[in-house]
Amino acid sequence: MKAYLIPVLLLTISNTFMTIAWYGHLKFEKTALWIVILVSWGIAFFEYCFQVPANRIGNVAGTSAGQLKVMQEAITLVVFVVFAKVYLGDKLAWNYYVAFALIFGAVFMVFFFRHSPNS
Repeated sequence: MKAYLIPVLLLTISNTFMTIAWYGHLKFEKTALWIVILVSWGIAFFEYCFQVPANRIGNVAGTSAGQLKVMQEAITLVVFVVFAKVYLGDKLAWNYYVAFALIFGAVFMVFFFRHSPNS
């Protein structure tokens, strides 16, 4: 299995938990804020249980911290788009997709135009 696939899988699971923690409460407007904060905090714990190993495994496999961060942001967007459409029922306009494409361009730049350690 390619070394980057395990971090991608773990970061996808991690981002799913974080998206739920950050945005899942939006459907519960009448619930007290302190309750949704505690519930979100509890959900975010599981995000860290996947995110920390993903970054550790990725780094040991030779992926830089910058590459891991850009990868994480791209995964976050994919997870968020699915969540926003399926759970929140949001309709994302064209400009969101253009912005997402620019971020995926960043992924391309970081992974395919690596600088040499001596430059």
